[in-house]
Amino acid sequence: MVIDSDGYRPNVGIVLSNHQRQLFWGRRIGQESWQFPQGGIKAHETPEQAMFRELEEEVGLYKHQVEVIGYTGDWLRYRLPERFIRHHSKPLCIGQKQVWFLLRLKCRDKDLCLDRSAKPEFDGWRWVKYWHPLREVVYFKRQVYSQALKELAPLLFPDGPPAQRCSNYLRQNCRT
Repeated sequence: MVIDSDGYRPNVGIVLSNHQRQLFWGRRIGQESWQFPQGGIKAHETPEQAMFRELEEEVGLYKHQVEVIGYTGDWLRYRLPERFIRHHSKPLCIGQKQVWFLLRLKCRDKDLCLDRSAKPEFDGWRWVKYWHPLREVVYFKRQVYSQALKELAPLLFPDGPPAQRCSNYLRQNCRT
């Protein structure tokens, strides 16, 4: 596992959209926990290479089945809660730093395959409205999800929605 000098694991996050501008929302295997596909960047990989590998492993899609719309301009970081930090592991990982990619599906829904890898991450999925993940994602990832979605929104919604919609959504629907 690659960990930077500040204790963050380089990682990619994947926001997969359909033509209705809804987002893929995956349920972690055996849990009632929902998230976007994500995964670590290996030492020999670029963020884009890691994204395509994770896309295949977690969602069963190949490069030709998606269009890359864009990605975040810098690393977005989140810290793990103290109880999730493995203090006996070296190097110590205190969180993740992520580049987030926004993709558009170019194939059919039925082409998604959650069990393509030997160790599946998800056992279910659904399409959700753009800001919906902020309501369901685990609390310690909420801020990084908000940052990623705010930064990527203009690429999917060139005529809106303004960032204010995100703030209103968070205020009305998310308790921290």
